[in-house]
Amino acid sequence: MSTTPDFTLRAAELRDVDAIVGLIRELAEFEKLTHLLQVTPQTLRPHLFGDKPVVEALVAEVDRRVVAFALFFTNFSTFLAKPGLYLEDLYVQPAQRGSGIGQALLSRLGAIAVERGYGRFEWSVLDWNENAIRFYEKMGATVMPDWRICRISGDALKRFGA
Repeated sequence: MSTTPDFTLRAAELRDVDAIVGLIRELAEFEKLTHLLQVTPQTLRPHLFGDKPVVEALVAEVDRRVVAFALFFTNFSTFLAKPGLYLEDLYVQPAQRGSGIGQALLSRLGAIAVERGYGRFEWSVLDWNENAIRFYEKMGATVMPDWRICRISGDALKRFGA
């Protein structure tokens, strides 16, 4: 747990699932992707806190209210022959932006990657989100211009996997 005068960072706990889902809804609205949203507390809970969790989360609190989250998991680099940390989503409520929460979350995730001996820390950013791109570059990240995400989901995944 990390505390500053204005906010507290900590690992997410079971009691945070509803708040995290609320923040995920806000993120979907911001990214204009609510049509893809299927998450509920019931669907997220087992992946964070079930018998075989596949994802972890950090949260930031202001006045004991969750105002930001970072959801991440382990991936693997065949070239490095090391695991890595992949940040799936980071969201800070608009009223809290500029307070250092985003930077603190990213810094903590970088520290987790180092503590665990991971070879890299990665995430994606939407190409239209210039504010986020500038923020990440300011923090020292390289936006990879030659890489594109490939995805198969929903019915296409069912057909592909059949």
